[in-house]
Amino acid sequence: MPEIEQAAAESTVLFEKYEVGRLLGCGAFAKVYHARNTSTGQSVAVKVVSKKKLAATGMASNVKREIAIMSRLHHPNIVKLHEVLATKTKIYFILEFAKGGELFARIAKSRFGEDLARRFFQQLISAVGYCHARGVFHRDLKPENLLLDEQANLKVSDFGLGAVKEQMEVDGMLHTLCGTPAYVAPEILAKKGYDGAKVDVWSCGVILFVLVAGYLPFNDPNLMVMYRKIYKGEYRCPRWFSTELRRFLARLLDTNPEKRITVDEILKEEWFKKGYKEVTFGDLGLEWKSEGDDVKDLNAFDIISFSTGLNLSGLFDSLKEVEEGERFLLKESPEKVVEKVVAAAASVEGIIVRRRKQCGVELEGCDGNFAALVEVYRLSAELVVVEVRRRDGNGGVFRDVWSNKLRPYLCAASSSTTSDREETGAQPVAGES
Repeated sequence: MPEIEQAAAESTVLFEKYEVGRLLGCGAFAKVYHARNTSTGQSVAVKVVSKKKLAATGMASNVKREIAIMSRLHHPNIVKLHEVLATKTKIYFILEFAKGGELFARIAKSRFGEDLARRFFQQLISAVGYCHARGVFHRDLKPENLLLDEQANLKVSDFGLGAVKEQMEVDGMLHTLCGTPAYVAPEILAKKGYDGAKVDVWSCGVILFVLVAGYLPFNDPNLMVMYRKIYKGEYRCPRWFSTELRRFLARLLDTNPEKRITVDEILKEEWFKKGYKEVTFGDLGLEWKSEGDDVKDLNAFDIISFSTGLNLSGLFDSLKEVEEGERFLLKESPEKVVEKVVAAAASVEGIIVRRRKQCGVELEGCDGNFAALVEVYRLSAELVVVEVRRRDGNGGVFRDVWSNKLRPYLCAASSSTTSDREETGAQPVAGES
């Protein structure tokens, strides 16, 4: 296969699926190209990472983490990862294409008014709060990593320095020194443990300042002088900043991480709330399987499709990777099962419930800590298959809510018993001991 770096000079079709075009940008470890899906015509961005460079710099674990992080994030203000492909020498991230380019390019032309800056900042905080609720910290937020789509909506990109809660040490803190100098939080400069959420909020504060001022709050040709300014929190707002914005920035750029404003507090700030539209579960773009308006009757082919590798035991085996959940049988009508799921979920504090047409129910934690789908299929005149799948968020929270609060109510309220399930051969799939 021709080297993808030559794609600008001659057309290259990657994996017989993506026609690669012009170079969009490049960094230390990757180059990004525009490409087109030859089947659908959809524009995508292809991020090409050299395995040789990764091996030489010991950054392979970062790429694996970036893939894992982006695979679990589904938010309208975060660049979507479609798929990951690889050859012996390269890794290819197939990403959502942001036609508007970098936010940085727009700021370089002219500073924004407060209303426009607020709109972008609201979208940024929506994405960052979503990440934090799922235990993900970006750690390199800056205008160069914020893209715009063709409707000028913000898209957070580049999770190459991202971290997850599992990386925290015994003190509950992160310790890796990372970030871009002008946007790095003072506690990172102190070379002590830091809270990933707090450093992201600091970077968001710097970004907000840049949007409205048109220049950095902390800047100096001498890097050590700039670091001293950051550490002491020495910055000056220009005269066109409103009083409300000045007060808000003072909370965002508080050098004491314990006193710095949190995302939850940001959402309550008067300056921030003007015109803010909260992103809800239905807006997250999760790709639920859709079967139309009616309850689906299962046939033999459907049952086979439930299994792994056409092995019928897979019908009741563990759901792999992202789709954690289970399937089981109940003696009940599909409509009654759905009603009972809704009633059970509505009785549990902290769960948002949405009917999904006739055959299912969407469930989401109020703080975004999990998202799941319950679907019901008619197997016979008396039996239904109930399928529950976690598609996002914390697996532990999902298992606690489903196994300890929803499933017991559903099974107790239905005519199915343990012996019924044993007779039919149905077994729990995941999330139960």
